[in-house]
Amino acid sequence: MKLPIIVLGGGGHSKVLMNTLLMTSFDVKGFTTPDSEDQMKIIFGVKRLGTDDIIRSFDPTQYKLVNGIGSIGSPGIRKELFYSFKNNGYQFENVIHPSAILSKDTRLLEGVQVMAGVIIQPGCIVGANTIINTRATIEHDCLIGDNVHISPGAIICGDVIIGDNVHVGAGATVIQGIRIGKNSIIGAGSVVTRNVTEGVKVVGVPAKEV
Repeated sequence: MKLPIIVLGGGGHSKVLMNTLLMTSFDVKGFTTPDSEDQMKIIFGVKRLGTDDIIRSFDPTQYKLVNGIGSIGSPGIRKELFYSFKNNGYQFENVIHPSAILSKDTRLLEGVQVMAGVIIQPGCIVGANTIINTRATIEHDCLIGDNVHISPGAIICGDVIIGDNVHVGAGATVIQGIRIGKNSIIGAGSVVTRNVTEGVKVVGVPAKEV
């Protein structure tokens, strides 16, 4: 049985998620925003409930959450909210757009978001609180860490390992067998042909550290 959903956030990413949730017959109870002065009241007929604090008045066994905070500009906030509510007993729903194509053995951990047109091939594992954004492709036997954002149109070739908290920019390509260390950034449009160490930013074709 699908539990009712409360969405964290009222921005662009939240809007896309709510659209998918409604398309897939979830009952969206409402959404929250961090700012008590936020004037946005309704998205797709879904009402703003208040600030994030109001969620704690809802029984965590009767509702699930969806993390609508985008990772662009605020990856730390997205990650912090996820673990804060997890530590208080709440669970996060996976959101999968009906146009996405997932191999039958794909393993999605908690709170994964798979957007429109995504393809995930056999043997892949996607970590918790990770976004696979519009029309991204994940080829066979890839391991994607927690709190990762694979941006629109990115291509991850086979047997790639991506560490936690990595951002892969729009249209980037990671060739087969590459390892990307945690907390790194792959610039938009880059082509990664060599392993990337932890905590660095790489850009260009081929991608180089900057």
